[in-house]
Amino acid sequence: MKSLWVFVRFLTVFVFFFRVASLTVQGFTGTYGINYGRIADNIPSPDKVATLLRAAKIKNIRIYDADQSVLKAFSGTGLELVVGLPNGFLKNMSTSEDNAMSWIKENVQSFLPETKIRGIAVGNEVLGVLDDESSEALVGAVKNLYSAIQKLHLDDVIQITTAHSQAVFANSYPPSSCIFNDNVVQYMKQLLELFSKIGSPFCLNAYPFLAYMSDPENIDINYALFQPTQGIYDPKTKLHYDNMLDAQIDAAYAALEDAGFKNMEVIVTETGWASRGDDHEAAATVNNARTYNYNLRKRLAKKKGTPLMPKRVVKGLMGALHMILGFMDLNLQLQIHRVCFLRVFQREVGFGPISLHLQSLH
Repeated sequence: MKSLWVFVRFLTVFVFFFRVASLTVQGFTGTYGINYGRIADNIPSPDKVATLLRAAKIKNIRIYDADQSVLKAFSGTGLELVVGLPNGFLKNMSTSEDNAMSWIKENVQSFLPETKIRGIAVGNEVLGVLDDESSEALVGAVKNLYSAIQKLHLDDVIQITTAHSQAVFANSYPPSSCIFNDNVVQYMKQLLELFSKIGSPFCLNAYPFLAYMSDPENIDINYALFQPTQGIYDPKTKLHYDNMLDAQIDAAYAALEDAGFKNMEVIVTETGWASRGDDHEAAATVNNARTYNYNLRKRLAKKKGTPLMPKRVVKGLMGALHMILGFMDLNLQLQIHRVCFLRVFQREVGFGPISLHLQSLH
């Protein structure tokens, strides 16, 4: 009888701790994934994309909306999705919790569990880019959407996040000097406080290409492309960086620590390199894009951390569907190549929009 009582107590404790551990939902498994954008011509249908992703053994996929044709096509595939709430919906979601509840029921709950929706990316690059009204709407939308998934008992299934650009930082060189811009602090603090409580990561869209293009005379392109280089030295932390992406991630960690959120994880939700650009964007070449994408894949495959956070494995969503090619054999590449077209990145950063296009293998 005594042994039975001990067993029951052990089982109770085990179940309790299992439940506590499950409260922090993970919207990202493994170390890499892909952004599935559909702003392009001649892209494959969602069901063909789902087949393509499974063949490439890519499990994590982020879409920029909650398109029902995509959600239906991914049903039963085992692929794990982060759906997006576009910036244009933020105000509507922020003004009413009922609106948030309706959106969750229609675009998330109705597709579970067959479609493995693991997260909602609320807006994209709002803070530091859009106006204060949009920033306020972002905070309100995040709170209302999280409240809705709590009431639907989906908070242990769905993770709420939002992705930021480098515009939220006041300075990022050297990485240890990074802090948040004054104009985003009041909104950022509210988001970080909530994300800290619910276990959501800090999501960063990190583009070494953009940083390099902002100062090509003083930045070694090899440093941006993960190529052999002297790198940089951070005198405060006494850490050496041999690639820019690691430095950008650690800059985000420094800003989080300065804001009082040292333990929050940083996940790269967008990264890539332009294969074609304007006349003054000489670095936007097919060769450089291939080099960056290939070396990025190798970097993520190492499953290691950054110089500042060596025990936190770097996780990243690759920029667009063309990154799948790096995971496939040549025959499969040739079969899908004619129908695959990259997501087009439209980024106004002072030197015009960037378009990334899939290049012919022939």
